[in-house]
Amino acid sequence: MIRLSRVGVVHGAFALFAVALIGRSAWVQLGQTEHWRARARGQQTVTAELPAPRGAILDAEGRVLVESRALVRLAIAPPEVKGMPALATSLRRLGVPDAFVRRATDRNRKWVELPGRFLSTDAEAVMAMRGVHPRPVLERVTPATDGLRRLLGTLDGEGAAVGGIEAALDDVLRGEDGTSVLVRTGRGGRVASPEEGEQPASPGRTVVLTLHQGLQDIAEHALADAIVEMHARGGDIVVLDPHTGEIRALASRRAKADASGATALTEPYEPGSTLKPFIAAALLERGRVRLDETVDAHDGTFQLNGRTITDVHRAKQLSFADVLRFSSNIGMVQFAERLTPREEYEALRDAGFGMTTGAPYPSESQGRLRPPREWSRQSPASLAMGYEVAVTPLQLALAYAAIANGGELLEPTLVKEIRTAEGAVTFRARRRVVRRMMSTGTAETVRELLRDVVASGTAMSADLASYELAGKSGTARRMRADGSGYEDGAYTASFVGLFPAEDPQLVILVKLDDPDGAYYGGRVAAPVTKAVLTAAIAARDAALDPRSLTGPKVKPTEGAGAQAVADASAAIEDVEGAEALEARPTPFVFELGEVLPAPRAVRRSRAVPDVRGLPTRRAVHELHRAGFRVALERSSAATQTLPAAGTMLPAGAMVRLVTRQ
Repeated sequence: MIRLSRVGVVHGAFALFAVALIGRSAWVQLGQTEHWRARARGQQTVTAELPAPRGAILDAEGRVLVESRALVRLAIAPPEVKGMPALATSLRRLGVPDAFVRRATDRNRKWVELPGRFLSTDAEAVMAMRGVHPRPVLERVTPATDGLRRLLGTLDGEGAAVGGIEAALDDVLRGEDGTSVLVRTGRGGRVASPEEGEQPASPGRTVVLTLHQGLQDIAEHALADAIVEMHARGGDIVVLDPHTGEIRALASRRAKADASGATALTEPYEPGSTLKPFIAAALLERGRVRLDETVDAHDGTFQLNGRTITDVHRAKQLSFADVLRFSSNIGMVQFAERLTPREEYEALRDAGFGMTTGAPYPSESQGRLRPPREWSRQSPASLAMGYEVAVTPLQLALAYAAIANGGELLEPTLVKEIRTAEGAVTFRARRRVVRRMMSTGTAETVRELLRDVVASGTAMSADLASYELAGKSGTARRMRADGSGYEDGAYTASFVGLFPAEDPQLVILVKLDDPDGAYYGGRVAAPVTKAVLTAAIAARDAALDPRSLTGPKVKPTEGAGAQAVADASAAIEDVEGAEALEARPTPFVFELGEVLPAPRAVRRSRAVPDVRGLPTRRAVHELHRAGFRVALERSSAATQTLPAAGTMLPAGAMVRLVTRQ
């Protein structure tokens, strides 16, 4: 029997304790190495996030619409600061509130985060001081105009995309954040770790849009002026290239600031008479009508299925060409009866109505086009007049683009290119044809009919002095918000133009919601189109090819052509059941056979406006509105024009705008 002494027990206990201690130490050192290393790293180091620069958004010419700007946020560790008075002075120069200056210079505080973000160049002196810890951040520079802000979208306080192109292409524009490891010093400071590697941020890609900034600016100002002048609820302007489907300008505005986004893509409306060319095209395509074929116009009043249809332009007989020229409801309804409900529906469906266009924009509306099984007895006549169908301005502009380009319905293009930060192109848009909507011959015929509408029909207010324009005006009653019927006295006035008429470079749609007073599209929306085109021609930039705009224009008024213009002066845009409340437009008068020479010969002189004291963007807009081209120059002198304000120059002349550096 083994007998243990007390000393032996104590020694054994110490031995067991030593073994346990060594085992535990070995386990900590070998088995828990990563755990304790991570804890040490967490206590000794701080991982700082390096924000990724968000990709820029450019216009078609490479001009910056939206970009990210590198800024810094500042934190102060008062115990590390040596020159408190100098720090306080520098912080006040930066615009830091006095309350935070006092906190930053209070040595009893360990760490103070300053509010706001600062340019590195402005905060350079502060960042050089001991105890100041800068942290890089990025700020999104918003677009210059409200229209672009609504179209492109914004970022919230956390940097998340909100609406518009920013949200639709967030995965492309958003880069990948990087990380940087800082080591805590014994006094609470932070320095870059010499051992831990830095993971640089990957910047987002650059998006190049098809928008043209100059044309966008012209459209936005024209729309804003029209809404204010006519006391309208709002409006939209769409400008696109009919041969490629590229959207050149997209302006949306509402009198009340409760609308967001591009309503030209999200808010459908009943188009009224601007839909008639597609009914006409369907009839011509199927050989159901001849241009000289006449129909009984019933002297302006017609009964159909218990419904009274009226025309403002009263006539006994009208040819098919004059039905479109004078926008006769009675004539179009009777001609449309030659189409079956299925054919009428397919003609409108083929034009892209009732389906989204495919534009890369969130919440685009598909509009409304009900199938024939849901029609009433009145539906075929209503559709022929542009009712019981709702379209977005972009849908309608694309449908007119098919008339301009020879009959092809195109998918719209808003994104032209996507590039990496190094400039490599990863995506380039291509022309995409959705379907052939009509034959080339039919498209040419309809375009000629639309040329007559502007020359001597219901849209003479859009006529240009030197260039021919084709187009169609429309006026429609506005549906109540709850869909229960039409608002009393509320109308939508619109005009869609093809410029120039011979080989259109642009399709321009103007829509105004509930203008006060005169509300006919030919009198309200058509002049806005004319204003946009006049400014675009005067600007002479890449939105138009001036070399192809030199064709002569003939306007007859004597002899055989006199009666046509006399009839045109009586033509007023029609509204179903509307009274003729509008003054008749005055016809243009030229001698028969007179051929106007190239634009240079018909320019009239006008005074250079006084733009002193105006912001650069506004000054450029005023010069464009006056009909001049603009060349920017930077100088230390005050804003001025060369030649000086008041100098008489021909339209389209170059004016140098000198602004401060």
